Amino acid sequence: MTAVRIPLSNPTTGPQERSMVNEVLASGWVAPAGPMLERFEQELAATTGRRYAVALSSGTAALQLQLLAAGVGEGSIVICPTLTFVATLNAITHAGATPMLVDCDESGLLDVALVEQALRRDAERRIAAVVPVDLYGRLADHRALEELTSQHGAELLVDAAESLGAQHNGLRGGGSGRAAAVSFNGNKIVTAAGGGAVVTDDERLAHKVRYLSTQAKARSDLYFHTEPGFNFRMSSLQAAVGLAQLQRLDEFLSVRSAHRKRYRQLCAENTGVSILGGDAPGDNCWLTVLTFDGVGSEAIDALRDHLAAEGIETRRVFTPLHLMPLTAANRQCPRVLSGRAVELFDTSLAVPSSPISPPEAIDEVAERIGQWWRTQAARFRDRRPGRRRRPVTTTSGGHE
Repeated sequence: MTAVRIPLSNPTTGPQERSMVNEVLASGWVAPAGPMLERFEQELAATTGRRYAVALSSGTAALQLQLLAAGVGEGSIVICPTLTFVATLNAITHAGATPMLVDCDESGLLDVALVEQALRRDAERRIAAVVPVDLYGRLADHRALEELTSQHGAELLVDAAESLGAQHNGLRGGGSGRAAAVSFNGNKIVTAAGGGAVVTDDERLAHKVRYLSTQAKARSDLYFHTEPGFNFRMSSLQAAVGLAQLQRLDEFLSVRSAHRKRYRQLCAENTGVSILGGDAPGDNCWLTVLTFDGVGSEAIDALRDHLAAEGIETRRVFTPLHLMPLTAANRQCPRVLSGRAVELFDTSLAVPSSPISPPEAIDEVAERIGQWWRTQAARFRDRRPGRRRRPVTTTSGGHE
């Protein structure tokens, strides 16, 4: 197997991160408490334009706790995109709720029209929450979703795991909804060597998240508990890395934006290659996803193999959740589908966007993709499956 030379999205650390970690070690505050953790939460709240931030052990923990803190649990129905990482679904399931899988629009983001259809159709059962995903660093249409959820009495709880630093129409990544969950996994735009956070303007919700994340201690002096809790807090060592990374956010945004500019040039030079979402303004460019017209899944796999042989790491977009055994076996898992997510899965590829990759590395990636597309793609066009985008399908379980 060829070693990876040009990674998809690896983190970069330096003197700033080491200095802050050493500061924590010298202070003795290495547990999930202390001044460094408080500084990190304050900086994160400011970055997202929120009043409160609660730092947690993972983005998935943040998703789960914001649901529970908002009162979403057993018996609740929660809308989420079918085109997302499985953590969104898992958080809903672990909160005791039932996910409703809704398809995406042509940009890959949650389709607002389908959400409206689902909210109207299930008015009697009442959908408790909508969890849009800011896919690959692009903000979903939070203003439209906020209006819809308000009309139907549902919570808007955002999966902002990938959108820190994004800005669009006056909104920031993590700045929408009653609360938003942020991720600091190693491949994200900012890392804390793992970890996540809930950001919100709701003081009571922030308090509930903090309470649940520290084993739901009613009285810590007596180890007294009235409900189940979790050990979900972030350590001060992680917070030190996260704070240093937050202070470098503009640097990371700038480098990824420069990489995006090179991929934009690739698209301009090669008919049929485009950037998913049309390179919308305000995107944080966390990952660039390319779509390839006129070919299907077989071609995308062939391109991946070609690049992997040269040490270039790429990744398919997320497998739509409704295609997975995890949901296909659940006959109670409703879904509203158009076929768009499957179409994007068949024709799209995430390409290297790491800040550790120099411009010449991204030049190489773009040149190799362009050459392959011009010389090899034609042989796959006649073998593309005849899969067309189908009309909207609404079911209570099974495949569309």
